[in-house]
Amino acid sequence: MNRVYIKTYGCQMNERDSEAVAAMLRGRGYSMVDNEFDADVVLLNTCSVRDQAEQKAIGKTGYLTKRKRSNPDFLIGIMGCMAQNRGTELIDKLPDLDLLVGTQKFHAIPDHLDNIIATQKGLGPRPSTVVDLEEEEGSQNTIRQHISDERQVTAFVSIMQGCNMNCAFCIVPKTRGRERARPIEEIVDEIEELAEKGTKEVTLLGQIVNSYGRREIPIRNKKSPFVQLLEKVQDIKGIERIRFTSPHPRGFRQDLVEAYRDLSKLCEYVHLPAQSGSNRLLKLMNRPYSRERYLEIVDSLRTMVPNVYFSTDIIVGFPGETDADFEDTCDLFKEVSFDMAYIFKYSIRSGTPAAEMGDQISQEVKESRNQRLLGYLRESSLSRNESMVGTTQEVLIEGRAKRGELYVGKTRGYRNCLMPASDRLVGELVKMKVDRATQSTLYGDLILSGIDETDTQPVSLSNSN
Repeated sequence: MNRVYIKTYGCQMNERDSEAVAAMLRGRGYSMVDNEFDADVVLLNTCSVRDQAEQKAIGKTGYLTKRKRSNPDFLIGIMGCMAQNRGTELIDKLPDLDLLVGTQKFHAIPDHLDNIIATQKGLGPRPSTVVDLEEEEGSQNTIRQHISDERQVTAFVSIMQGCNMNCAFCIVPKTRGRERARPIEEIVDEIEELAEKGTKEVTLLGQIVNSYGRREIPIRNKKSPFVQLLEKVQDIKGIERIRFTSPHPRGFRQDLVEAYRDLSKLCEYVHLPAQSGSNRLLKLMNRPYSRERYLEIVDSLRTMVPNVYFSTDIIVGFPGETDADFEDTCDLFKEVSFDMAYIFKYSIRSGTPAAEMGDQISQEVKESRNQRLLGYLRESSLSRNESMVGTTQEVLIEGRAKRGELYVGKTRGYRNCLMPASDRLVGELVKMKVDRATQSTLYGDLILSGIDETDTQPVSLSNSN
């Protein structure tokens, strides 16, 4: 009864939380398995940002309960945002659940599983579904327990929990609570441990990551707590690249813009959620910036780092979005020429202000607008990638590709790369000569040590000894 499989839905924060739970379970003697069919326990780490994500998790749970009816000792747990959002109503819908754990109680999962398994062995009364959804003071300081002896080339590091922004469409303040920051010293200690084990790139995570510490940590030398943290991470030996997600345009002050110029390890890639290019819609969404302010941030970053890469989040079909509003979004999309975008069709989230708004947009209109933006994205992403053909790019090799014999890595601009390499180069920064590009991927050969980076005839490792 100690084999556990965790299936994760949603964002990088959820991925990071799943890593933490897995590490805590290993420490308690559980073994993690790669598929649900080998598991005695299946935990679903859920997402509530869109209804579709919740329905997928509910459907998966329903499928798993069929197995539970033939094997009563098989355990099913739901944790994370859907658990927090829907609460005990999930038990009415899914009465075979063994465990329901909210976003501030991940660290309690090993104890809960231990207790449930003990009852199966006759060491106590068989409980009904174990429910743990309460807020917990200091829960943000329990999210570092994911470091294992295995090397991680790249790693997510949560620096805070919660969100105070209250966007009209968003369920996150309900599911994650108010902003709570971890101390800078603890974050630095965690990243130093990762670096000692071979991590080269860290991504700092937070719901509004550039709001980090604004209530707990004072501004120093005109620098926000978040920029102070970036400077500390810059000084960590062994860390070669720094990323973060997701920021909010409201918190993108000049000190953060200048950090892209001053911090050599901070990659020239910015995920900057816009949500809409219409000022009218931004007000309805309770997004406290304008289209003009958004473009000012883009321009200031391009002034500091001309080769900067941009990705964004866009919602199409927000209640009341007119054709004119959508055209404003299209114009913004084309003006910035995003390298990557996450385009979402608006989904009603009960308990949010937008759910009560009139003039809901039809699915047909949402789909049409979604496809139009995806078309612009294909054009801009392909154009950017094709512009790199013939150039030499620094690539961090992350491992073998899922298919074939090539290896996968990323540029500083977060472009996917495929190339011939070898296991000894995993975790290394290498130079790759780009010889082909698609919308999503750069292909090339490595320029081996000792060869001039400007050489137009790179050597393929597949032909070397």
